[in-house]
Amino acid sequence: MVAPSTTKLTGLLEKAGLFTAEQIESILVQNRQTDNSISDIVVALGYARENVFLKALAEAMRIPYVQISDMEIPQDVLQKLPTKAVFQYNVIPISTENGSLRVATHDPFSPGLVDALRLASGMRIRLALSPSADLDKAAKTFYGVGADTLEKMIQDDRIEVTPDEDLQKADLSDLDQEASVVKFVNQIIWEAYQDRATDIHLEPMEESLRIRYRIDGVLHQTPVPAHLKRFQSAIISRIKVMSNMDIAEKRLPQDGRISLRIRGEEIDVRVSTMPTVYGESVSLRLLMRHSGLIGLDKLGLNANDEAILKKLINKPHGILLVTGPTGSGKSTSLYAWLHTINSTDKRIITTEEPIEYEMPGVNQIQVRPEIGLTFAMGLRHILRQDPDVIMVGEIRDLETAEIAIRAALTGHLVFSTLHTNDAAGAVTRLVDMGIEPFLVASSVEGLVAQRLIRKLCPSCKRPRKIDEDLLRGMEFPMERISEGTIYEPVGCEECRGTGFRGRTGMYEIIVVDEPIRKLIVARASSATIKQEAMRHGMHTLRDDGWTKVLDGVTTIEEVLRVSEEDEALTET
Repeated sequence: MVAPSTTKLTGLLEKAGLFTAEQIESILVQNRQTDNSISDIVVALGYARENVFLKALAEAMRIPYVQISDMEIPQDVLQKLPTKAVFQYNVIPISTENGSLRVATHDPFSPGLVDALRLASGMRIRLALSPSADLDKAAKTFYGVGADTLEKMIQDDRIEVTPDEDLQKADLSDLDQEASVVKFVNQIIWEAYQDRATDIHLEPMEESLRIRYRIDGVLHQTPVPAHLKRFQSAIISRIKVMSNMDIAEKRLPQDGRISLRIRGEEIDVRVSTMPTVYGESVSLRLLMRHSGLIGLDKLGLNANDEAILKKLINKPHGILLVTGPTGSGKSTSLYAWLHTINSTDKRIITTEEPIEYEMPGVNQIQVRPEIGLTFAMGLRHILRQDPDVIMVGEIRDLETAEIAIRAALTGHLVFSTLHTNDAAGAVTRLVDMGIEPFLVASSVEGLVAQRLIRKLCPSCKRPRKIDEDLLRGMEFPMERISEGTIYEPVGCEECRGTGFRGRTGMYEIIVVDEPIRKLIVARASSATIKQEAMRHGMHTLRDDGWTKVLDGVTTIEEVLRVSEEDEALTET
């Protein structure tokens, strides 16, 4: 098929029945002036959604419209076209029919498309239409991320280092500068960024190199080309070079950092390598330095909790601690607090490891233990800088805790984090570190525990049929069932078929008032402190989760996944 004449194209657009004469003329003008596909032009002009246009166009052209995501395509059909052609033309071979190859495309008018595909496959070509995003996703699913780059590496046959080969014997200068490896690594990071991943894990297995992305707190395996294992050492070496690690050292864990700019977005990547049986495992944490400045209203707090937190973060002095395991959103909460109170009349200084988000107007210090700049040392010197508000990334040891408490008692407001399971546990953690209970009671103003839960995809969630016996088995409070509607995940294109998109927080907040201070001084258990807080209106993490379930934000299973049974409720 050659590119149609203007007359033929006009006839097809008219036959599609979606456009006025003026709109068709606009499409034709854009087609003459740009290299964009007809479907891209239609979407850009706002005349129709791509899937609607392609369905109408397929009917006008008397060719099939296919939903690639619903298709099972045999491997022998996928192999009819070279990987390079699939990615270059954004097409997918879907079936063979009487010696012809049916190929899905979103741009049937691309000059030379059919001739190029016929030459690449050696078969007659018949077209079908499918949206470009579906084709792009299918190419990554069926062939693997970066499959076209890997194919070029195989054809070049220049980089092929087996996992157990001694890298010191390889030509490392050529290896580091190899454009194909660089491109493949960049593709992996770019794909993760597009999928909103927070972490990338490259994990050597016996027969494969597995790549997984953590999206919304859950790991998803990424399709990769079949021969990726052959280039394991080259890929890992490239990442180590980018992060300034010792490329020849494979026996010891290493840490590094990469700074990237992708389409105007600056991304910091924290890199960690760990030797395993089948090679070095590499973990990359993606940090978007300029995208983390959110307010309290974006954290997922209910109105009452938000009001309580606003009072706490505007106090003139004291310590406010946020607790939770790694990956529970503690840093995001700290930044939200600072963003809320940041003003020209407050001097705010932070000490962090690493600096995850850059905040205008805030003095941020990067902790560097290798040269002696620890949290404790940074905090000690911050006190000589006349701060009003101090943020300490984490209280890890007695020295840091003592300085933070001294700062709070001398008129400073201090924000920090602790690794404990609930809010009340922060008290016993500080006491266990060696802080006297009366100092904890005098300095701590508030304790916040939090977890992150996945939010239901608004595009596909649906009400759940209520099975009361099942809900009771899930420990759901049946007395609250009339407060809202319970939904369940379905899965669609918007959410990658998971049924979830984005995350929000679950919270419990203890305001350290006089009754709580007396319990702290008396060295009461965390369960006793929690019970006292609940008597004064505190809701637990799980209670907050149930509220979000009834509000249609998340699911019962998600709340159970990230929270523990409230032990304080069952303790005598």
